Amino acid sequence: MKILVTGATGYIGRRLKERLLGKADCRLRLLVRNRNKVRPSVRDRVEIVEGDTFTEEPLDRALAGIEVAYYLIHSMGSGKDYRDLDRLSAENFREAAIRAGVKRIIYLGGLGVRETASKHLLSRIETGEVLSAKAERIQTIWFRAGVIIGSGSASFEIIRNLVQKLPVMVTPKWVNTLTQPIAVDDVISYLAAAADKEIPGNQTVDIGSAPMSFREMILEAAAVMNLKRLMIPVPVLSPRLSSYWLILLTPINYQLAAALVEGLKSETVVLNDHARRYFPEIAPVSYRQAVRQAMGELEDNQVLSRWCDSSGGAVCDIKDRDDPASAVLRDSREYPLGEATPTEVFSAACTLGGEHGWFRYHFLWQFRGLVDKLMGGYGLNRGRRVRDELRVGDSLDFWKVADLRENKRLLLLAQMKVPGKAWLEFDIQPDKLIQTAHFLPNGLWGRLYWYSVAPLHHLVFSNLARQIVLQARRNR
Repeated sequence: MKILVTGATGYIGRRLKERLLGKADCRLRLLVRNRNKVRPSVRDRVEIVEGDTFTEEPLDRALAGIEVAYYLIHSMGSGKDYRDLDRLSAENFREAAIRAGVKRIIYLGGLGVRETASKHLLSRIETGEVLSAKAERIQTIWFRAGVIIGSGSASFEIIRNLVQKLPVMVTPKWVNTLTQPIAVDDVISYLAAAADKEIPGNQTVDIGSAPMSFREMILEAAAVMNLKRLMIPVPVLSPRLSSYWLILLTPINYQLAAALVEGLKSETVVLNDHARRYFPEIAPVSYRQAVRQAMGELEDNQVLSRWCDSSGGAVCDIKDRDDPASAVLRDSREYPLGEATPTEVFSAACTLGGEHGWFRYHFLWQFRGLVDKLMGGYGLNRGRRVRDELRVGDSLDFWKVADLRENKRLLLLAQMKVPGKAWLEFDIQPDKLIQTAHFLPNGLWGRLYWYSVAPLHHLVFSNLARQIVLQARRNR
């Protein structure tokens, strides 16, 4: 069976891709914006088409000869018009799939009903409706899930951070809203099984474990972590204030926090029994078991994907951003390797950020991260996927890995709120490390910003290059 996976570098897409690669009876093709975000070990096992759903030629090429196509795309990070983009993307994909003779589209959306859905959930519903609109010409299997629990998922990272950081929580009334969480592994099981399952016509398949409130999810997660937490409900707590609490205490940014808080106001529960009818072999694990599995992956440093791996937002797409040649302002530092080898220095550079921190002036990085959070950015507490490995497209605090050449180069693209574009490059020569901060200012304000933080750059960047080399020497 020839299968296409879109969104293959996103949270669900990466995990589905790995599951499908384990099936001997399918050939896999990926439609991605940037082929470099696919691990080299995977590129040799799949076909890759670079493109998107808004450009006809690569879309037609990606769907040619395909029997089953997974649609795992959404545009929430693309600005205020993301609902329009989602509808256009789905329509383009459906029409191209029909032209190519695709037999089945498989889509993952969210639980909820149109009448009470938040703007984000409504967009997911509309996407499903568009994909399903021509049942006489192509079949669509539309899965709908609520809160997805797994290492690296936005929902789980919010719950884990709140539980671990707040012994007492003041909560709004909508924490009592019901949902039906589901383990990410179960989501992948449903999606993978749908490729060759005999299912008549278009079907909407609601999936989830037992119903529970967000309050219950917090308390049960605390029990799994052997923590006791007190939740105090209050009658009035504005969505804006709730969103600020989330961005300060969890890795997500304001835009995502606001969307999630808005979504908590309406129930997202299973409305049909199609999961049991068509997939009786899959029994979703309990919420507690899903939390245990997610915590185990974190503790074992085995996080396969994260919520921030990919997005419709331009700042998350590193395509054509691996060359800072356009920068006009630079801060360059050189430090001799001494006894350290390029391999050792590269390994040390790849452990930056996250729990490891940023060496002596980490407190200045933390302050910059707090400012970024308050401005609606990602901040420093987004952390990293695993402790000692990076791949192109990985998030690293408020950076994104834009290029990675083993033992030679690490290029980070800034995702912090800055008046311009910024990169941090580590160029490893046989005898020295060349570390360069590149900046392309946006007008006069961008230049004023650069020169105003120059004294801090002098402290931070000179220490950073030196400490990377010293760390490499210590690790010998």
